[in-house]
Amino acid sequence: MKLHVKLLLWGTLTIGASIAQAQNLPINAGPYKPTEESLKQYQYPTWFRDAKFGIWAHWGPQAVPRQGDWYARNMYEQGSRQNKWHVAHYGTPSKFGYKDIIPLWKAEKWDPDKLMALYKKAGAKYFVSMGTHHDNFFLWKSALHKWNAYNMGPHKDVVGLWEKAARKQGLKFGVSEHLGASYTWFQPSHGADKTGEYAGVPYDGAEPQYADLYHPKAAPDDRGWLSKNPEWAKEWYGCIKELVDNYHPDLLYSDSGFPFGDTGRAMVANYYNGNLTANNGNLTAIYTCKQTSNGAWVEDLERGIQEGINPYPWQTDTSIGDWFYQTGQQYKTGTEIIQMLVDIVSKNGNLLINIVQTPEGDLEPDVLKIVNEIAGWMPQNGAGIYGTRPWKIYGEGPSTVKSNMKKGQFAGLSDTRPFTSADIRFTTKGNKLYAFCMAKPDGDIRITSLGKNAKLNDKKITKISLLGSKQKLKWRLTDDALVISKPATFPDWAVQGFEIELD
Repeated sequence: MKLHVKLLLWGTLTIGASIAQAQNLPINAGPYKPTEESLKQYQYPTWFRDAKFGIWAHWGPQAVPRQGDWYARNMYEQGSRQNKWHVAHYGTPSKFGYKDIIPLWKAEKWDPDKLMALYKKAGAKYFVSMGTHHDNFFLWKSALHKWNAYNMGPHKDVVGLWEKAARKQGLKFGVSEHLGASYTWFQPSHGADKTGEYAGVPYDGAEPQYADLYHPKAAPDDRGWLSKNPEWAKEWYGCIKELVDNYHPDLLYSDSGFPFGDTGRAMVANYYNGNLTANNGNLTAIYTCKQTSNGAWVEDLERGIQEGINPYPWQTDTSIGDWFYQTGQQYKTGTEIIQMLVDIVSKNGNLLINIVQTPEGDLEPDVLKIVNEIAGWMPQNGAGIYGTRPWKIYGEGPSTVKSNMKKGQFAGLSDTRPFTSADIRFTTKGNKLYAFCMAKPDGDIRITSLGKNAKLNDKKITKISLLGSKQKLKWRLTDDALVISKPATFPDWAVQGFEIELD
């Protein structure tokens, strides 16, 4: 997920507009057809709109070196940080390539049931497994591709075991596919060092016997994020069809804009129809990709946020740190994740966050501390999160000033920002309005959007409660603000939620 590269290369989103029709791709029977008009009939399942919070396992063989994201590509980029590390520890990629990393991934400490119980405790309502990253290594038991986790590495159907654990805990289950970009992403494996002892000696990606892992060499002008090779689009379709037909996920994520034109529409139609059949006519399917949806799917923002309330449900995907395990990496705090969640929910979005696993499959103590901090906040404050909808405005305070915002795709690798107690976010459910102070107040709480002069609230305030506390609050309504007197004590977390009953 190298972000700057994506921004440059996603200009090829409509390539292959008539590929699906020309190739007569097989599609599950059902009401959805591979056309833009047919996909417009899609209606967002309520479960996703209510869920708000999901956890992702962005995990696989690339975690083994403990050197972070994009290792499988960057190890072939002479002079890069990861290439230098690879050469120092494994030797030249002309002799020891990514194919040799894969057997080192054993996942010997992975306990999906234990982790899923923890994620449910933390408040996740859905869980997403990596299906395949750009390394073209499948985490499911595939009959189409030998390079998969059931045949190699841990010798486990990772997707299947994650799904079983998620369903057992009552969580919706999703998968992510990053395969579409792998055809061009993996091309450095066909190169060679330009200098040094092994200058000109091809890397192992150039060996024909490994073309099913590294892909054949691309045409010189095929360098976009998504390949323009129709045969590769067809291959991609078959693999993703196998994934969704075998596991019937409630959510499918593509790490791209809408992929491969009509081939992508065929994929989504196949997914929706198969999901309908698997769920006895009840559509639970969410398809999410990095492109404005206009209601036909869920727009995903990687490490980014919407500027304001989006009329359509959307999702931020991000990580507590790097995407794959990296020694010494810095993590977001539990408070920062909670702040991000509240901000996103106030704008009609969901947060999908990657919890970084070790190569062995467990969580380190500092990661467990973060997850448990979220687990301490969610049960007391979830009433203002789950099942809510945006209010008339999403919030107030310094963070709502445009110059202070980070918004859109790839708002920055550090996609958190400082909040003050004057920053308020709103959600609503039934006759209740929720107002979250994004930092613990040190005095009275002033909510100017609820003052008489704001003319945003036309209902009578009958009661105000502090979530997680039984204290009786004092408050007064003035022309300028709703003023809640500072409670004697606050619950032991930074983001404070107030439940405001309206009549």
